[in-house]
Amino acid sequence: MKRIAVLLLTFGLAVASSLDLDLGLTGGNKLDVVDYQRLNKLRHLSEEFFTHYQNVTLEDLLPEGRLPTVQDLQCYAEFAQLTAGLATGSLWAFQMIDSWGSIPAGILKGHFKDLGHYDECISIEQTVASTNTLLGKYCLANLPLQQLLGNSGMMMFNVQTAVCFPASCSAANIDTLLRRVFKQLIGLELSDNQSLVRESSCKTSERESYDAVTIFTIVLLSVFGGVVVLSTLYDYFLCEDQKKLPALLKVFSARANSRSLFRITAKPNPNVIECLHGIRGMSLIWVCYGHNYIVGITSPNINLYDVYSWAKTPFMDIIYEGVFAVDTFFFISGLLVAMVALRSMEKAKGKLNIPLMYLHRYLRLTPIVAVSILLYLKLLPLMGDGPLFGNWNFDSYDNCNDNWYWTLLYIQNYATDQECLAHTWYLAIDMQLYIIAPFLLIIVYKWGKKGAAVVLLLLLGLAAYLFGTMVINDYSLINGGGGGGPDDYSEDLSHYTHNRTSGWLVGFLFGYFLHTIRGKAIKLSRPAVWLGWITSLALLFTCIFAMYPYGQAKTASLPILNEAFYVSLSRIAWPLGLSWVVFACMQGYGGLANSFLSSPLWQPLSKLSFCTYMGHLLIQNLNGGRTRVNTYFSNYDIMLRFWQDFGFSVLLAYVMYILIEAPCGGLESLILPNRRPAAQPTLQPAEFFPEPNSPPVDLEKQAPEPLSNNTSASAPPLQSRIELRSNEAEKATH
Repeated sequence: MKRIAVLLLTFGLAVASSLDLDLGLTGGNKLDVVDYQRLNKLRHLSEEFFTHYQNVTLEDLLPEGRLPTVQDLQCYAEFAQLTAGLATGSLWAFQMIDSWGSIPAGILKGHFKDLGHYDECISIEQTVASTNTLLGKYCLANLPLQQLLGNSGMMMFNVQTAVCFPASCSAANIDTLLRRVFKQLIGLELSDNQSLVRESSCKTSERESYDAVTIFTIVLLSVFGGVVVLSTLYDYFLCEDQKKLPALLKVFSARANSRSLFRITAKPNPNVIECLHGIRGMSLIWVCYGHNYIVGITSPNINLYDVYSWAKTPFMDIIYEGVFAVDTFFFISGLLVAMVALRSMEKAKGKLNIPLMYLHRYLRLTPIVAVSILLYLKLLPLMGDGPLFGNWNFDSYDNCNDNWYWTLLYIQNYATDQECLAHTWYLAIDMQLYIIAPFLLIIVYKWGKKGAAVVLLLLLGLAAYLFGTMVINDYSLINGGGGGGPDDYSEDLSHYTHNRTSGWLVGFLFGYFLHTIRGKAIKLSRPAVWLGWITSLALLFTCIFAMYPYGQAKTASLPILNEAFYVSLSRIAWPLGLSWVVFACMQGYGGLANSFLSSPLWQPLSKLSFCTYMGHLLIQNLNGGRTRVNTYFSNYDIMLRFWQDFGFSVLLAYVMYILIEAPCGGLESLILPNRRPAAQPTLQPAEFFPEPNSPPVDLEKQAPEPLSNNTSASAPPLQSRIELRSNEAEKATH
C-alpha cells in the first residue's frame, strides 16, 4: 500500500462522513420494502445455493462461451462428490455448508461482512478417491446489494459473506455458480465486469514451501540468536568480573545490553534534555494508537455507521492529527543535530568528517530496516492465518518484492510510488535532511546569526512553496484531493522532503539557539512564563482542533486557500509550540509538565522507540489479519486493542534490540575509526564533547538514529539525551 496510514484513515473517515445514517427512515433515501424482502431471500444463502445445485452440470460451472479445462473437470467431479455427500449425510459435506456466512445481520447498522467459519472450511480434508483428496477452499464473496438496494447509503461499502467450495474450483467457477443463483432467487442479472469472487480472497490449508530468502531470514536470525545466547551464557556463568569481559562478547551479551537498556539516570545533568525522553515516548504512543484506529475502522465491524458519529467528536481530531507526531520527531531530530554537532565543531575547531558521518548514520539505521523488510515480507505470512490475513494489510508484499532496495537507499519517497514498508517514508526524509545538515551546520557555525537567518529564509521559502503547490494545483488532504488525483497530492504533500522540512528546520534553529545560550540561566518573570505557556498551548491545540468546525459541517467544503494556510503554517506552529515546552523544562519553568516528561520511566521506552516503531505494524498486521469473528467499534474497544498490540510491539522491539540493534551498533563502535574506545577514557560529567585535538566528530556520535512514523501515520526520532557515555555503555548501546 503506497499511501501512508494517515491517508487510509482520511479515506475511511471521508466515506463514513458521506453516509446518510438515517437511510431514509427520517426523510433521506427510502429503503424499498420489496427490495428488503428480496434481500431476505438471501439470508440463508448456503441452503438456497445447494438446493438449487442438487444436480449440478458442467455447464453450470463454466462462464458462457468458455471451453472446459482440466481444472474445471476436477471441480465438477469434486462438486458432484460434495452434493452426493450432502445426500448421504456425510459430516465433511455438512461442514462445508455450515462454514458459509450469510447476509450479515444488522446491515442497516453498518454490518457488512459475515466471515463464516474459516477454520471449519479449510480443515476439510476428505479422501474421495485413492489418488485424490478433497480440500476446503474459503472465499469472501462480494454480494451485489448495490444493484438490489439502489442508492441507499450503505451501498457505498462492499458487502461480503464467506463461502466454502472444493479447493479445485477456481474463483471463476465459484463466481459463475453464484451469479446463476442470484438470478434464480431474486432475478438479478449482473454485468460481466462485476466479480463476485476473486482468487485473492480465497484460501486453503495448503502452504507454499519456504523459498531461499525465507530460509536465509530464518538462518540469519538464528545465527544472531545463537551468538547472543552463547555470549550471554559466557557473561553470566564464566565471567566473574564484567570489566574483563572481551569487547566482542560484550557486544552480543544480552545481559550487558539489557543492563544498558534499563539503566535509569535520575541525577540532573546540565548536558541532558530529559524532557525529550517523554516527548519521544508520548509521540510513539500517539503514532501506534492512531494506527490502531485504522485497524479498528477497517476491521469487520458490526456497527460501521458508528464511525460517522465518532468522526464528529473532538476526540477524532486527536487521532486524525496524530500526523503531528511526525513533525515532533523531525523537530527533535533537527534540534539534536544542531546542538550536538555545533558544540562538537567548537571543540574540533570547525571540522566535520562528513563521509564518515554519513557512513555511521547508514550503518546505524540499515540493519534494523533490512531485518524489518525480511520480517514483513517473509516471516509475517508464516506467523498467522485467517480470512483477512494477507488481504488486509498496511503493506503490499508485491511492493516489497519489487522495491525493497529503494528503502535501503532511503530514496523511496522519490524513486517509486510503490513503497516497501510504508512507514519508513519518515526515515527517507530524515536521512535526506541529514545529508544536507553539514552544509547548514557550516553556514551557522561560520556566520552565526546571519547563517541562522539564511536557514530561516529557507524555512519560509519551503513553506511558501507548499502553500503555492496546494493552491495552484488544488491539492487537498481533507477534501479528497484535487486536480492531481489522490496519489499525486498524497505523495506531493506528505512524502516529499521539500514539503516536510518545516519541523526539522525549526528544531535546527532552536538547537542553534540552545547552543548559543548553553550554560546560561534565563530568568523570566511570572507573566512572561505564563505568556509562554499560553502561547505554546494555543499553538499546539490550534494545530489539533482547527479543523473541528469543518468536521461538523454537513455540506460546505473547506476552501483550498484556507486549507493551504492551515497545512503550511501548522507544520511550523507545532514545532514552535514544542520549542517553548523544551525551553521551559530546561530552564526550570516546566513545573508539572517537566516532572512528567522528564520522568526516568520514559528512558527505556525512548531507547526502544526505533525498534518499537519499525515492528509495531507487524504486530498490528498480525493481530488484525488473524481476526475470525466480527468486531465492535468503540473508543474503549480500540484502547483494548492498542494495549495488546503495543505490549507485544515493545516485546518484539526488545528482542530486535538485543538481537540486531545493540550488537550491530556495538560492532560499528569497534570498527569505525572515530568510534573505537580509547584505552583510558576521561569522563567529564559536565562536558561530553571531544577535546580540541580529537579527530573530526561524527554528527551523531552521541545520539542514536531517528525512528520512522506512519500516521500516518508515524516517525521516531534521534536520541533524546545529550550526555557523556562511558565506553562500556557506548559499546553496549551503539
